[in-house]
Amino acid sequence: MGVARVVFVLGLLIGLGGGAVAAPTPKPSSPTAAVALLLALDGSASITQGDLEFQLQGHAAAFRDPSVANALATGGALVTLTVYSGPRTLKTLIPWTLVTSVEDAARFADRIDATPRGFQGDSTAIGGAINDALALFEQKPVKSAAPPRKVIDLVSNGFSNSGLEPQVARDRAAARGVTVNGLAILDEFAWLEEYFEENVIGGPGAFVKSAMDRGSFIEALRQKLILEMVGAPNHLAEHRIAAARQISTQWE
Repeated sequence: MGVARVVFVLGLLIGLGGGAVAAPTPKPSSPTAAVALLLALDGSASITQGDLEFQLQGHAAAFRDPSVANALATGGALVTLTVYSGPRTLKTLIPWTLVTSVEDAARFADRIDATPRGFQGDSTAIGGAINDALALFEQKPVKSAAPPRKVIDLVSNGFSNSGLEPQVARDRAAARGVTVNGLAILDEFAWLEEYFEENVIGGPGAFVKSAMDRGSFIEALRQKLILEMVGAPNHLAEHRIAAARQISTQWE
């Protein structure tokens, strides 16, 4: 393994602790994406307009973070931003966008800032959101090599109370090779992280993060996005090391 590759991999892992990572390793000339990442925000009735704004601002801040931007730029990602509430309500806010540079990540953050507000939510249909998200992966509006990994990145401050059971949708996603990760906002239910672990997340390398306030939300999301690019949860060291080795071989 070359010295430059070792520096890049170590830089990504150090970035999870809060430090900036090294500049991205040069990529092939043709656009590629290591992962297709579908971001699903909670727009249900339990989420006030201020809470939805909190989620949007948090995602914009995460995409401007140097560690996240460099991880996205190095691996390449197809990213879309959606919002959900009750059954069959998954709405695309930003369509599939190819992110292969730090500038692309900054532009995606700008688009989040410019996203129209005013989404009117009702119940919380997590299973329905996962199921509807699967259909979005079939869209191919961006010319890029097919991503080897597909991830649904779902945020919520509540449990599913309407529509398809999340376990059913999660298992359906896993059967298609799609990973469902979660970010639980613990402002209403302190046990929500455990609920996500048991009922929502699934698929290869699935994990859940939790947050209480804006600061912890941005940090949890920052780590989450980097881990999704690396391909392993940070609480499983052996998986993280294996993912680092896998990334290093891609540039050999």
